[in-house]
Amino acid sequence: MSDLKSLIDEFLNKNFSVAVVGASTNPEKWGYKLYKFFKEAGFRKVYAINPNAERINGDRVYPSISSLPEVPDVVDLVVRPEVSEKVVEECIKVGVKRIWFQPGSDSERAIELCKKAGIKFVHGACMMEEGKKKGIDKPVFKV
Repeated sequence: MSDLKSLIDEFLNKNFSVAVVGASTNPEKWGYKLYKFFKEAGFRKVYAINPNAERINGDRVYPSISSLPEVPDVVDLVVRPEVSEKVVEECIKVGVKRIWFQPGSDSERAIELCKKAGIKFVHGACMMEEGKKKGIDKPVFKV
């Protein structure tokens, strides 16, 4: 794996599409907070993934990674480790290149699957918090 700082910078590219697996309709849950953060930060496209929801703040929610209209540039996992393992397997099938494991969502098996498939991954850090450190949550004004 390359230098962690440069890897985090790569994942936080606002020209990327991000799929939040475990997006939630409940504003108290991290899945909701992460989805809202990426939308407000201005990422190119943000997809909510949750097989048990239809809409979040009026936006369509997709049941799986393979149901998306495109392969997302980054998949952000905010689910239990055993769910993450299944999602990583699906990501491999559709050709995802980058996965971010939110704290508590990773497992040794999920990480090994990423390594074997050549998927870049980050774990042990929050994508939203890393983004805030870099100021990506601030609007950009053009003069």
